[in-house]
Amino acid sequence: MSLNSVVESVTARIIERSKVSRRRYLALMERNRAKGVSRPRLACGNLAHAIAAAASDKPELMRPASTNLGIVTTYNDMLSAHQPYGRYPDQMKLFAREVGATAQIAGGAPAMCDGVTQGQEGMELSLFSRDVIAMSTAVGLSHGMFEGVALLGICDKIVPGLLMGALRFGHLPTMLIPAGPMPSGLPNKEKQRIRQLYVQGKVGQDRLMEAENASYHSAGTCTFYGTANTNQMMVEIMGLMMPDSAFINPNTPLRQAMTRASVHRLAEISLNGEDVRPLAQCVDEKAIVNAAVGLLATGGSTNHTIHLPAIARVAGIIIDWEDLSRLSAAVPLMTRVYPSGSEDVNAFNHVGGMPTLIAELSRAGLLHTDIMTVSRGGFADYACRASLQDDEVVYTHAKPSLDRDILRDVKEPFKADGGIKLMQGNVGRGIYKSSAIAEEFLTIEAPARVFHDQHDVATAFQNGELERDVVVVVRFQGPEANGMPELHKLTPTLGVLQDRGYKVALLTDGRMSGASGKVPAAIHVGPEAQVGGPIARVRDGDMIRVCAVTGQIEVLVDPAEWEAREPVAPPPPALGTGRELFALMRSVHDPAETGASAMLAQMDQVIEAVGDAIH
Repeated sequence: MSLNSVVESVTARIIERSKVSRRRYLALMERNRAKGVSRPRLACGNLAHAIAAAASDKPELMRPASTNLGIVTTYNDMLSAHQPYGRYPDQMKLFAREVGATAQIAGGAPAMCDGVTQGQEGMELSLFSRDVIAMSTAVGLSHGMFEGVALLGICDKIVPGLLMGALRFGHLPTMLIPAGPMPSGLPNKEKQRIRQLYVQGKVGQDRLMEAENASYHSAGTCTFYGTANTNQMMVEIMGLMMPDSAFINPNTPLRQAMTRASVHRLAEISLNGEDVRPLAQCVDEKAIVNAAVGLLATGGSTNHTIHLPAIARVAGIIIDWEDLSRLSAAVPLMTRVYPSGSEDVNAFNHVGGMPTLIAELSRAGLLHTDIMTVSRGGFADYACRASLQDDEVVYTHAKPSLDRDILRDVKEPFKADGGIKLMQGNVGRGIYKSSAIAEEFLTIEAPARVFHDQHDVATAFQNGELERDVVVVVRFQGPEANGMPELHKLTPTLGVLQDRGYKVALLTDGRMSGASGKVPAAIHVGPEAQVGGPIARVRDGDMIRVCAVTGQIEVLVDPAEWEAREPVAPPPPALGTGRELFALMRSVHDPAETGASAMLAQMDQVIEAVGDAIH
């Protein structure tokens, strides 16, 4: 089928907007390939340092024409999703030797768990950790020892950070190797029900702890469709991992066979391989649009309305929320996975998963099928199901969904649109995710109750101060204020109010978790309060309209009065838990719509100063 006209026009819009920045990016990557640091160009002393502990691999590493794969790992055994990676490097070195290559750990990057830090002080470091991961990736690859790159990461800010760092070494072929979701435990809806009962004081901490442990119970990614699993979906639909590898459970024969196949294929596409595929050529405007289409078709995490612009920008590609909103109008919602449904990612994978989704989106003309991928057969390979046969990964064409309550086709979707809406009005510009919102809650008009701290919302709830229709405004939560923490801890509280029959919405310059669902929320509102944005003018009792149908976030006060109001002064910066170490990153922040990255703000200034002299 021919390409959908909206997908085609949005892609053209992005290509035109990115002409200069993309040209400069590709020129710099060509410079890296032709003149940058690489193993054959290292002096004897440089190389000796890098292979001193290489033991039996040392002779291969001294051969300029050999292939050495750099592993960037975000392993730690506190984070369940990343615990399986502890064994990967040793296995990958063996797999590399099977095809005449070598592998070394290029470096490690931090991997914080937003589940552990949710509602805690450490969450204020979360978004900034993405830049730290990107820079850590760059440090590891700066040694120039590698002809290909394997990225080991899964969760939240981690995959975006790995991609951002690797893209500045885009002359190198690169592949992400996942570890998979944990087996299903306590259903996510039951976990959420227990959380709401706890907020109301109807169950105690012991019952809450029992439910949480039954939900998060083993190694692997959390099974709800939040940011971590959206990461995996997006990397697969961009063609940057082996086909059908995102959602295979850890510690299974198929998972290990897929890791082996990934290493073998990475050696083939490496700089000295037979089928060279640099990351810079794989991640182009079409691949970024495919990622956006996947995000919309699956009802993915709103965090990617920040991450995807950041990833694209590192590759010289400029996208904005209008692009996402336009695509959303054309891309139907094809999955119901918690929080937009009752089933989890394991169920999604069982009924057809990524191959069925990709096959259907491709048939409908909603994906660019001519992108360069890491797979030998190109994008068509991603519409195939993986299985194990004689210890080898084999592929068969995807079949239709086995359960239409979880995964549907384009002709009969769950919703006609992808559920990401650009919101605009006198209070600013933000994002709204409607895929899990009931129809009757798409428009909320209610008085404001303003907070400067998410914990004060819980206190007001416990004191009975929110027992009414209300738009809860939580401000001074943007990148410059406090690092833009997720405010997912508010979800049970606001959900209880909604269940009691009140009209409830959230308006904030902060973020919500990718797992946030049924409560209407206009988030990432900018300009943020910290810089005097209009959200800093909102007062308790102001009538606010949050309408996902029209894309309106409006404070319903007289325009003259609104313009005359002075913004509220920011609270003092918070200290402790290392937050003071990140003051520099807050002071040079970027808006959420362009990626909320201090690192990229400075990078763009340097590139602009050099201009086309990169050539």
